[in-house]
Amino acid sequence: MAENVALPLTVSGRVAEAEENLLSLLTWVGLGRQSMQRPPELSGGERQRAALARAVIMSPEVIIADEPTGNIDWEMSQRLLQLLVELNRMGKTILIATHDLNLIRAAKSQVASRVLRLKGGKLDMAGADL
Repeated sequence: MAENVALPLTVSGRVAEAEENLLSLLTWVGLGRQSMQRPPELSGGERQRAALARAVIMSPEVIIADEPTGNIDWEMSQRLLQLLVELNRMGKTILIATHDLNLIRAAKSQVASRVLRLKGGKLDMAGADL
């Protein structure tokens, strides 16, 4: 699984960065102990956390997370949200699409955010107090 998460760095020729940062990133998303497991051996929530780690390993300027906490418990949701908040504080733009109102409220309590509510595929509200 660690090899899978590091793939973007490996493909881009940044192998040293992968070796340097991979274990700490996996530990942060709660997968440090599973680093040697194969993807089919991971639970749905573990796969989701691995996908998030793979998405952020290249430190992109914009991160789009579609239901990033859909298959994980609240404690792990908070850990992943904290990672996204830290990335936002580092100047990254974070877009989260979610049905989880508790996650939205938790995010809004930590960072300045703009909430858009969609209904029927159209913008229903902007800046909604949720």
